[in-house]
Amino acid sequence: MRQNPEWVKFMKEQYPPGTRIRLTEMRDPYAPVPSGTEGTVDFVDDAGQLQMQWDNGRTLALIPGEDRFSVIPQPLQTLKLYMPLTVRSYERNEYGDMDDDPIELDGRTALSYEDHILAALLKERRPEEAERGLMKYYGADDGVNNKVRSYVFTVERCQGQLMGVAECRVQGDLTAEELDRLKETIIGQAADGFGEGFEQRPIKTEDGELYVSLWSSDQSWSVMTRDELEQGQRMGGMTLE
Repeated sequence: MRQNPEWVKFMKEQYPPGTRIRLTEMRDPYAPVPSGTEGTVDFVDDAGQLQMQWDNGRTLALIPGEDRFSVIPQPLQTLKLYMPLTVRSYERNEYGDMDDDPIELDGRTALSYEDHILAALLKERRPEEAERGLMKYYGADDGVNNKVRSYVFTVERCQGQLMGVAECRVQGDLTAEELDRLKETIIGQAADGFGEGFEQRPIKTEDGELYVSLWSSDQSWSVMTRDELEQGQRMGGMTLE
């Protein structure tokens, strides 16, 4: 029997292919899979049933609401999403006063201020964000919320330049759609949330003050996986030496 398409969509997000399952009880009256058996979700069908590949070779489907089972948690993995930084430096003149006009530093020059910028980012983190980081403010109850346990902003030396990084702790594999949604929420925080406040606070250095923006309106700015970053380099995009 076909289920409500929204319900099926929800089930597919909850139990994507590859999800590991441990069976508690199957109420099939004829030949149930034994309790305690583990298996892997192949796909969720149009009836909302979990089509399974059980470790004992069986393929009997699970029926949510009738059969009892639990998801075997997958290990957390780190996913890094990279973004170019805009770093402006206000330097002191010969009289010790701050210059009126800033100097925009390229990624290579910004490397010398890596420790200052990282310390400023760490200072911005709040106690209430200790468990989930900026995922605390993610409102949707979907696959992204279930799989991405946390993300925080940091910086990283990347092939000769200083890059902004959203460091994500992920449980399971994100679909292409989920990765796009995660990027969108990171862009929102970089532009209007966390990043908006961060770029307004000076970072004091021996030379003067820095103002660092995680986001830029420049058309070349984007949030990228490491593979996308390296592909851009091969295709003549951002220069990473």
